[in-house]
Amino acid sequence: MPNDSTGARLAVDIGGTFTDVVLESANNRTTLKVLTTPSAPEEGVVVGVTDVLARSEVAAETVELLIHGTTLVTNAVIERKGAVTALVTTDGFRDVLEIGYESRYDQYDVMLQKAVPLVPRMRRFTVAERVDRKGNVVRELDEDAVRRLIPRLRDCGAESIVIGFLHAYANPTHEQRTGEILAEAFPEVSITLSSDVCPEVREYERLTTATANAYVRPLMASYLSRLAHRLAELELSCPVLLMTSGGGLTTLDTAKRHPIRLAESGPAGGAILAREIAMELGLDKVISFDMGGTTAKICLIEDFEPGKAREFEVDRQARFLKGSGLTLRIPVIEMVEIGAGGGSIARVDSMKRITVGPDSAGADPGPAAYDRGGVHPTITDADIVLGKIDPDRFAGGNLTLQTDLARRALETDIGEPLGLTAEMAAFGITEIVDETMSNAARVHAVEQGEDAAEHTLIAFGGAAPLHVGHLAEKLGVSRIVIPTNAGVGSAIGFLRAPVSYEVVRSMHMSLAAFHPEPINRVMSEMSQEALGIVEAGAPGADLVEQRQAYMRYRGQGHEIVVTLPNRPLDATDEATLRTAFDEEYVALYMRVLPNAEVEVLTWALTISTVPRPAEKPSDAGTSAIGDPASARNVYDAETDRTLSVPLYWRPDLVPGVKLSGPALIVEDETTSFVPAGFDARVSGSGHIVMQRIPENDA
Repeated sequence: MPNDSTGARLAVDIGGTFTDVVLESANNRTTLKVLTTPSAPEEGVVVGVTDVLARSEVAAETVELLIHGTTLVTNAVIERKGAVTALVTTDGFRDVLEIGYESRYDQYDVMLQKAVPLVPRMRRFTVAERVDRKGNVVRELDEDAVRRLIPRLRDCGAESIVIGFLHAYANPTHEQRTGEILAEAFPEVSITLSSDVCPEVREYERLTTATANAYVRPLMASYLSRLAHRLAELELSCPVLLMTSGGGLTTLDTAKRHPIRLAESGPAGGAILAREIAMELGLDKVISFDMGGTTAKICLIEDFEPGKAREFEVDRQARFLKGSGLTLRIPVIEMVEIGAGGGSIARVDSMKRITVGPDSAGADPGPAAYDRGGVHPTITDADIVLGKIDPDRFAGGNLTLQTDLARRALETDIGEPLGLTAEMAAFGITEIVDETMSNAARVHAVEQGEDAAEHTLIAFGGAAPLHVGHLAEKLGVSRIVIPTNAGVGSAIGFLRAPVSYEVVRSMHMSLAAFHPEPINRVMSEMSQEALGIVEAGAPGADLVEQRQAYMRYRGQGHEIVVTLPNRPLDATDEATLRTAFDEEYVALYMRVLPNAEVEVLTWALTISTVPRPAEKPSDAGTSAIGDPASARNVYDAETDRTLSVPLYWRPDLVPGVKLSGPALIVEDETTSFVPAGFDARVSGSGHIVMQRIPENDA
């Protein structure tokens, strides 16, 4: 089982700017950041893995497991770099992708832009067939009509075909037969069935999820095959597991078939790391803050569990506005993601305001300071000019930064248009992005009925430790935790994740007409499907099963999640489900509707390996005051001058060491900034814990 293995294990996280590699063996950990290679992502992986194996002196053939997460799926959707995709659907439903919810996410914006469907109308085709919501065939599939589509599909250059018929979740036979016919005609073309990817009610969500899966499937299947080949060349013959958006691990074959489940795989690893640290330190209210090179991710973790959701949106046209993006219905850890990473580009808009992102310089050409052709200022360039980044130690010294190029970009694009010095322009950029991120955290907490100020911030990723102090000040947060090896935090989270798989089926049933037999039959089928995938990824492991029902009062638009017993149901369980629903409904809405009919729309089952037990906090060791290794000049906007700030080398800070802000703590993958008004202490397991100094003690 991956979580209990004592051999060497690798984790690889491909981001938009950097590829992070972590190798753990026995009690040793070796980490590395290398630039992502966008045109061939596997090349960056090979470079990083080769270097890490050499540094750790671990032989490739002794590695027992490689866990991989990537943003390639999301990036392909946002950048529209997927396959030429065609849709075959039921007569009369050609425009479901366009119609959506028949609503506007901003009622009064006359220039409103909606997310463009991944399949344009000219590549959407229909055939005669109809199944009702109970799975009864109303009109048989016209197989001749399907065959007549073959020349049209060939003429439109389809590289991937998605088949999505009305109510196919209740009876997939028409989709399956259409798939067989088209597979005979197009043996080299990827074919996706909506009933396979998302067998749930609600046509729009099912079709957007299935089309997104079809859109990225050839790209990801090709990439994962190339990656497996390159890893074999390195003599890495170990199993390869992929991180999913829901926080579990799945097999390579499943990832090739359902790549859309990888959409948020990198951020999910970060949330798992934050959960582990929260359990270790006994923190029941946590906000994880993951800021890398391209985006920033914020996740609320209550009572040691990150929030979960059944759907999320990509490619939002309006920041924070639900309905402005493409809806994907997959298991996902709930978080807010914004275009604010170290590579996010800053500019002055037509109203003479500094704006940052969402576009990023990425790895190629990268920020101006990378000296790889980038000419526009980024957040990283701003942090360099402010003095918060050591140009010679950036990314462990693998990339030397050019401060003069960062300064020139800031002066040209921000300073000259606004009449600011390079330092003040840099401060303006960081102030804007910090305010944007703090507002996102504040709104996300409020939407969950929480106060952000009552939480501890756990910051990781290459840029988060630099910015988290300012976020804490804006949010009124009193405690910050910077994990060990924070710069590669998501990759470390991969190594803590269970192997798991969730299966969902829509089958409507009113509690007034409760019949356990069809439920048990569907649950048994779901259990076998999930079990086959989990056992392939973790043979012989101890497994746990969780069953859930998505329930509502009849007439309501959305459901709430209710936990079911992990056993076959019987006739007496009608009362069990009703009681469980009432308890969940009261917890959410403070009341029940006594005479309203309750119904179940969807059933879910998850099988996973047994979660790791929480580690016990170790002895904090010494309580000495840390000695700085040197000092750096950091720009202070309040006084408009530079201040000499002590600089500490993190490997020199043993458990129990204390220091006071302002201070910089430098390590290979990132730099942490301790703001004035905070003390920092190294915990027993090496985490940096910053605590706000009470005003009467300051």
